[in-house]
Amino acid sequence: MVVLNKIYTKTGDTGETALGNGARVKKYADRVNAYGTVDEVNATVGLARLHATGDAADQLARIQNDLFDLGADLCRPDMAKDAEAEYPPLRMTDAQVTRLETEIDAMTQAVEPLRSFVLPGGSALAAHLHLSRTVTRRAERLCVELAAAEDVNPAAVKYLNRLSDWFFQASRIANDDGRADVLWVPGANR
Repeated sequence: MVVLNKIYTKTGDTGETALGNGARVKKYADRVNAYGTVDEVNATVGLARLHATGDAADQLARIQNDLFDLGADLCRPDMAKDAEAEYPPLRMTDAQVTRLETEIDAMTQAVEPLRSFVLPGGSALAAHLHLSRTVTRRAERLCVELAAAEDVNPAAVKYLNRLSDWFFQASRIANDDGRADVLWVPGANR
């Protein structure tokens, strides 16, 4: 259980922050950029949830919780030392990736195949889901970059990759199962 008795600690006043293992790093460290961007994704999902109802609202709530799991995973380097940790680190799992894939497959069955690229927009929910998709893509790029230099849970990277696809399909569902998608018309304004 997390207990936050004091919100400001002043420990970051010198431009450093603590990782999940207690190590101090610069606030601009690659790992901090990666999990900070995951936090940004979570904030965009919160905006999308303002427009969601039913299954979409429930799915977005699960995704927000997963994103906190993902942040916890990314803030804890040294996966090889997980067994030695006083408290077992929280890591993303393939089951979380599989759940997204199952939901994407169900959404894909509900929409017509695309004949053009989709412009971000349509309904308010769809527009917010597109924003979530683009920020997720940035988070994925940062995690891939981090993984090139440091140890990163492969399930974390896979989750972000599937999540951007999930947001795309969910945006189509939010646009009347794709019937209200805003389609790109190549060269329309020449």
